[in-house]
Amino acid sequence: MLRSNTCGALRLDNVGESVTLTGWVQKVRDKGGMIWIDLRDRYGVTQIILQEGTTEADVIEIARTLGREFVVSVKGTVVERFSKNNKIPTGEIEIQPISIDVLNESKTPPFTIEDETDGGEDLRMKYRYLDLRRNNIREKLVLRHRLMQVTRRFLDAQNFLEVETPILIKSTPEGARDFVVPSRMNPGEFYALPQSPQTFKQLLMVSGFDRYFQIVKCFRDEDLRADRQPEFTQIDCEMSFVTREDILHTFEGLTKQIFKELKGVELNDFPIMSYDDAIQYYGSDKPDIRFEMKFNDLTEVTQNNGFAIFDSAELILGICASGCAQYSRKQIDALTDFVRKPQIGAKGLVYVKYNEDGSFKSSVDKFYSQDDLKTWADAMHAEPGDLLLLLSGDASATRKAMNELRLHVGDLLGLRNNSEYQPLWVVDFPLLEWDEESERFHAMHHPFTSPNKEDWSKLDTAPGEVKANAYDLVINGVEVGGGSIRIHDRPTQEIMLSKLGFSKEEAIAQFGFLMDAFEYGAPPHGGIAFGFDRLCALLGEVESIRDFIAFPKNNSGRDVMIDSPSPIDATQLEELEINIKN
Repeated sequence: MLRSNTCGALRLDNVGESVTLTGWVQKVRDKGGMIWIDLRDRYGVTQIILQEGTTEADVIEIARTLGREFVVSVKGTVVERFSKNNKIPTGEIEIQPISIDVLNESKTPPFTIEDETDGGEDLRMKYRYLDLRRNNIREKLVLRHRLMQVTRRFLDAQNFLEVETPILIKSTPEGARDFVVPSRMNPGEFYALPQSPQTFKQLLMVSGFDRYFQIVKCFRDEDLRADRQPEFTQIDCEMSFVTREDILHTFEGLTKQIFKELKGVELNDFPIMSYDDAIQYYGSDKPDIRFEMKFNDLTEVTQNNGFAIFDSAELILGICASGCAQYSRKQIDALTDFVRKPQIGAKGLVYVKYNEDGSFKSSVDKFYSQDDLKTWADAMHAEPGDLLLLLSGDASATRKAMNELRLHVGDLLGLRNNSEYQPLWVVDFPLLEWDEESERFHAMHHPFTSPNKEDWSKLDTAPGEVKANAYDLVINGVEVGGGSIRIHDRPTQEIMLSKLGFSKEEAIAQFGFLMDAFEYGAPPHGGIAFGFDRLCALLGEVESIRDFIAFPKNNSGRDVMIDSPSPIDATQLEELEINIKN
């Protein structure tokens, strides 16, 4: 090894030892008779001290040639530091060098490689290999590594086998857009990159591998945002001979172990909430339950009083912001402006202040008496000092807007602490959802999800009312994972595909291999997939997943560091028999 120790290892116990450190020059401070060098590697920073009259002149001469990010080797003796730095683990010692060797010089970096950098995101993504030298980015990748290890240890102890599934697969029409890969050996035909290993893990269950997992790359050609990338990672799992409760118990255990080892947090047992309740009380299938503020349906108690906006509304919802009756007009106007944003979509906001003296002041005093407003307050379990906020309109749009308002108010009141974790299972999703554009049903999860047994008879008469034997794990309003009990026999799978608009021929062409396998003794099975990158961001207490990915894409799906995607050579296109029109 070129080094005897790392730059984060030495302590007072090492004083007097001769050591060799290697790393990057973080900073040089030259005060004439004294020079200090901060030497950094993946493990930490150690200070090097040079003093005229004590350090050899040739070593001082080399030190004065060093620039930021030079790679150097330093040999010397560990001494106790006179002016200690309690902000770093090595802050009680420093190195008196007897030699400094420059292993490689560096150009001046385009941004400062420190936690508080002066580099914007685009610049840092272009020079991602430099960005990765920063402590706070490196720590995120360390967390990612540790999450992988905890996951593997837990699942291995539960008799899961890690099995790799193919990356070049068949394109299917359901779900998001596929990334496609042309086949040179089969002109005019294409592979697809997997959106998930779904059918392969089901085939593994047919094969008798009753507990499978894989930390796997998946690909979706869809529009991007902070929590999406065109390639992402899943903890993908499947189990045979299990019920929904078995799966929830197993993966609640995995989640608890992850948070215990990586965050030192002991999670309580996870509550279970139906999809219908999540929509009714929170307007979202991934509710943030770190704070209460449930929706209250005020349609009956607010209509037929001459207020046209309410009288014509399909739904009127209210939330109670505890202790906010003192909000100023400016603060309430800001809330109104928020709900009127195009992405929220509400036309306006009605407020009621429940004053400390028991009286009410509202934006609709012209239409409603104090007794009317007291009825609203009672329906919302409000107390003096609370602020009531109401939205109205189309049911679906009103729930969506109220969900956004609830989260916004939660942020304003400091109720969404990123270091607090409140998980829950959301269950009993609709099996199918109607798409107006294509005028047909689509699977809410995927075509292999089993309906709840008690709803099977509704498939012909009321398919939109059928509940799926599906479940999502939600933590702090983030969908961390989701799965279902699967269909495991051919007749049921054929019926499901027919309800999704597949002809018999189309079903066989797309999924015949799976239905054939079901005829050879397929066991009952189910599974789940965790969004690995999202889980990293949740553990790291940030919203964006990018910093937890070594080399992420930008919002346009581009890797600006290697300039990808990019055109390919005309010869390659010719071999693939692809004609690109200008």
